[in-house]
Amino acid sequence: MPSPEPTTESSARLGFTDRLLPVWILSAMGVGLLLAVFTPAIGDALGAVTIGSVSVPIAVGLLVMMYPVLAKVRFSDARAVAGDRRLLLSSLVLNWLIGPALMFALAWIFLPDLPEYRTGLIIVGLARCIAMVLIWNELACGDREAAAFLVAVNSVFQVVAFGALGWFYLQVLPGWLGLSTTSAVFSFWAITASVLVFLGIPLLAGYLSRRVGEATRGRAWYEDRFLPRVGPLALYGLLFTIVLLFALQGRQVIDRPLDVARIALPLLVYFAVTFLCGFLLGRLVGLSYQRTTTLAFTAAGNNFELAIAVAVGTFGASSGQALAGIVGPLIEVPALLALVYLALWLRSCLFPGSAPPLFTATEPVPERV
Repeated sequence: MPSPEPTTESSARLGFTDRLLPVWILSAMGVGLLLAVFTPAIGDALGAVTIGSVSVPIAVGLLVMMYPVLAKVRFSDARAVAGDRRLLLSSLVLNWLIGPALMFALAWIFLPDLPEYRTGLIIVGLARCIAMVLIWNELACGDREAAAFLVAVNSVFQVVAFGALGWFYLQVLPGWLGLSTTSAVFSFWAITASVLVFLGIPLLAGYLSRRVGEATRGRAWYEDRFLPRVGPLALYGLLFTIVLLFALQGRQVIDRPLDVARIALPLLVYFAVTFLCGFLLGRLVGLSYQRTTTLAFTAAGNNFELAIAVAVGTFGASSGQALAGIVGPLIEVPALLALVYLALWLRSCLFPGSAPPLFTATEPVPERV
């Protein structure tokens, strides 16, 4: 699909550097692969630097990536999102009913003879996105306050429901359908640590930045002077994280290309189907473009950091389940970047009269303070 021309508001919002994001991402992937091939020791070094099940270098990259996005959120206005029952109910259905069930079906359809990869994909389907989705939502001019709220909801559900859903989709449901079952024990602490690190720390930092900045210097200074200075950190953190992921796991991807291709195919179908379901559902229930986009991306993204941590902790670092989780972010980054352009194109088709998203927490758009 040819990339649509950036809209005026998205161009202004992203800036020149961000509009070249596909170039930077492809370059980061290439750098990571080169590091994996020519300096293989770097992968072992990165994998050795962990706290519990959390990779410290990847955590640093994600924190740097997440902070500017969450610093932009007007938290006082995000509370209004909780009153939008159409958005909340639609998100819960897509994330916790349709998403896991779809991944379960795709895993069995595409990988019936590869139980380790199949199990890894099912675990990926249970790990709802809490990190990079904010970047994709921002690039597609979605509602950042709604995105922050839905990510927080997903985080709570993940801690509470991940283990139970894993038991259901790996043991109970296959037994009902006459399929083979998989035994797995999920660590509550691994899930909690992932949520706290990848969401809690940047969320707290973003909240404190806005609270202190507005209290001491005013909202105009905070949004017109401070945010433009820290904004580029999101791109730098994203590219740094991509380089690390490819450097850490690129060797396995290169050594097992056919396995990677078989894992990638159901993932691509999953991303496309869940995103389009989210976009169509948002349109059907009458959401604005900004909230429809947020709904679609929070449904399509997955928390691969958590999926990898669970797979490694349960089945081992060299297992097929872990490889399935590793392939996930390598496929997700280019796939969801393509969906950013698809969202902007769908906007012109389905929301021709939508206003520039200068402020999207409540509708109608209030005057800027």
